[in-house]
Amino acid sequence: VQLQASGGGLVQTGGSLKLSCEASGGTFGSYVMGWFRQAPGKEREPVAAIAWGGGMLKYAESVKGRFTISRDNAKNTVYLQMNSLKPEDTAVYYCAARRNWGSHSEATIADGYNYWGQGTLVTVSS
Repeated sequence: VQLQASGGGLVQTGGSLKLSCEASGGTFGSYVMGWFRQAPGKEREPVAAIAWGGGMLKYAESVKGRFTISRDNAKNTVYLQMNSLKPEDTAVYYCAARRNWGSHSEATIADGYNYWGQGTLVTVSS
């Protein structure tokens, strides 16, 4: 499956952005989808994951209550709504896909994801 992320940009602290990731070349509904991010000079970290039909969700503690992951299987697209953005949210955001949810703790482990998009840059100015 091929993944194409979009929606990044420059936003002020407290602002909002909505990222999209469109999949092609596979049966989208058979994949668990995740969002990850990598800030300059830092390790890649998980942001959120959503199960095949959206019935299971997982968020990193740093984004809980501010970010919402969702998916539209009819449109082969997963979204990340980001509200109350902070400068520390500045990063390249990647979407990724995997077949299995695994345990709840495994759902946001990057090594479990087989397919990755190219990333979209989010910059939050202070």
